[in-house]
Amino acid sequence: MMPDDQAAKLRQKLAVKNNQTHAKTIAIVSGKGGVGKSNFALNFALELLDKRKKVLLFDLDVGMGNIDILLGMQTNKTIVDMLADQLAFRDCLEIGPNNLDYIAAGSGLSEFFTMDKMKMNYFLEQYNDLIPKYDYIIFDMGAGTTSDSLAFVMAADECIVVTTPEPTSITDAYGMTKHIVNKQRNMPIYVVMNRSRTAKFGTKVLNQFQRVVFRFLQVNVFPMGVLPDDKTVQTAVTRQIPYLLLNSKAPVSRALKQIVTSYLANEISLNQQESLSFVQKVKRFMTERNKQ
Repeated sequence: MMPDDQAAKLRQKLAVKNNQTHAKTIAIVSGKGGVGKSNFALNFALELLDKRKKVLLFDLDVGMGNIDILLGMQTNKTIVDMLADQLAFRDCLEIGPNNLDYIAAGSGLSEFFTMDKMKMNYFLEQYNDLIPKYDYIIFDMGAGTTSDSLAFVMAADECIVVTTPEPTSITDAYGMTKHIVNKQRNMPIYVVMNRSRTAKFGTKVLNQFQRVVFRFLQVNVFPMGVLPDDKTVQTAVTRQIPYLLLNSKAPVSRALKQIVTSYLANEISLNQQESLSFVQKVKRFMTERNKQ
């Protein structure tokens, strides 16, 4: 029979666990590189922080991780180090501006997405420890997909597709959206139109994109907003300062703030009791892939 003090601790642990809602996991993707996905992910995370949300930003841009570069920071430990040296996530956690928690990718991240079952389970075990600490966990995914990274996108609670009005970018964004819909039809998908010459033009292209997706895929995507083609962004990249912090009144910063305000006011409500957790979904997708 279990001692009273041990039983009491177990009951307390279970009560805490039952009262926890897991952090909302958001995968930020693009159909092609060079559309400003990582810049959006970084500034989106910073604005959520400004709204008093607890946020963790994961750089999972395969082989091209650059969140630390955009921040102008030297990273001590990365996910690659975590897997190689069996480190805890807390040992790889970096603190950026405005106390932004982030975990850097590491130059050898391609190995992460072909990890064996043991490494995958280790990653997911560590990830589980993070869930109670945050409101949002944001994955900055690589452009395009691999069979392994796709499991992480599919397991997210929501997905944000970043594109630009250029025809090739729109075509690639549609391809990415179709890929996600074919694998996970119920995935809530938001779309951000970046680098638009005017808000009117960006909104027009965004609405056209929504209609095309509905016509051919029979699903609704959610227009998230339009970010202008603003020279402030390039200046911010050069100076390695997020544009929100470089100039909060710049057109791109004001537009980003509006996007976050609207997102928080209208975000899709998830019934956590009826949905699988991120970890459960990753395991399911990996199992299904291995059966193929």
